[in-house]
Amino acid sequence: MDMQNSGLNRTLVGKWSLRLIPLLLLLPGIVLAQSTVEVSNVSQLQNALNSANNGGGNVIISVNDGTYSLSDTLYVNAPNITIKGKSGNRSSVIIQGDAMSANASIGNVIRVAANNFKLDGVTLQRAGWHAIQVAGESNADGAVITNCVLRDTYEQLIKVTKNGSTVSDNGRVENCLFEYSAGRAPYYYTGGIDAHGAKGWVVRGNTFRGIASPSGSVSEFAVHFWDDSANNTTERNTIIDCDRGIGYGLQGFATNAGGTIRNNMVYHSNNGAPFADVGIALENSTNTQVYNNTVYFANNMSWSMEYRFAATTGAVFTNNLSNKPIQARDGGSGTQQSNVTNASSSWFKGLSSGDLHLASGVSSVVNAGRAVSGLTDDFDGDARGSDAGIDIGADEFGGAAGVKKPNPPTGVSTQ
Repeated sequence: MDMQNSGLNRTLVGKWSLRLIPLLLLLPGIVLAQSTVEVSNVSQLQNALNSANNGGGNVIISVNDGTYSLSDTLYVNAPNITIKGKSGNRSSVIIQGDAMSANASIGNVIRVAANNFKLDGVTLQRAGWHAIQVAGESNADGAVITNCVLRDTYEQLIKVTKNGSTVSDNGRVENCLFEYSAGRAPYYYTGGIDAHGAKGWVVRGNTFRGIASPSGSVSEFAVHFWDDSANNTTERNTIIDCDRGIGYGLQGFATNAGGTIRNNMVYHSNNGAPFADVGIALENSTNTQVYNNTVYFANNMSWSMEYRFAATTGAVFTNNLSNKPIQARDGGSGTQQSNVTNASSSWFKGLSSGDLHLASGVSSVVNAGRAVSGLTDDFDGDARGSDAGIDIGADEFGGAAGVKKPNPPTGVSTQ
């Protein structure tokens, strides 16, 4: 045997194997076991990510408790990379930039430009742009962000970008906290999740607090899918004291197509926020379903939900509960069915904390709704219609009120 050539062959095989890993990860039915690297400081974290990128991905980076102050953005450029807190306590693993400021040297804490990125059990904070940018222009699909805290960025907390028809598909954001520590953002150009061109995303079981403008203009939404987005689902979220709650579409940009907004609780106190606006809005959005949400405003906003502009067609608002009207504006068209818009503060268990579970069996709400295709559970995951019918609003009265059940980690369905 020619030992020199044998060694060369082994080297070539090794190189080709590394090149094939990212290709194999994209093939249906091919699942490769992820290796795990444990890190305890910033240098180890950055080196582990660089090695994962250079090696074709398929790595779990397990981060020990501590505060990780970055000197540069964490760039995810290879598929199937996971960053997770080892302890599972998201408050104990803090990964941060240098400042919540337009002058920050770190724009994004994490930038994702590859498929199947996962982030679990960490806090991201302090950046000039975003806690996470998912680069749809790099066709970064399947991002999953669970059990995290995202707070105190100068612009939107999660940004999903695109380039033409190259977009991000099938992401999921679940059981996370989005907040501004001061109760208000430092700048109006902020939002919770701001997604261009996103398709098939699910935003479920999160809490959004204090995404509000201090001056100048209204902030962006807690959750916003727009600019050629399609078929996204926003459900079982709590939105408290944000200028605007959930928005699909935006006038002047490519139409949002379809999608569902259901089982969300949106509350705004009378806290003097200068730009407090609508709870749920469709704007340049077609065939979007908005059902079984609860919106309560203690401020002076005149309506709770809206669908507006002539490009908004086929909107369906069903079984929603609020204390303010649902408005058709500026030529928007749709249908309203079985909504209750005269709710009293006494109907709810914990209004001041944004808990919009029903305090009692209000006769105009309990069993007064109608069946909707795709509606199977409520805000807490309790089954709908288990007694005499469907309740109006996000809470099916008589279930495990106030105890949100864990959300399923896989197999989510979008309509």
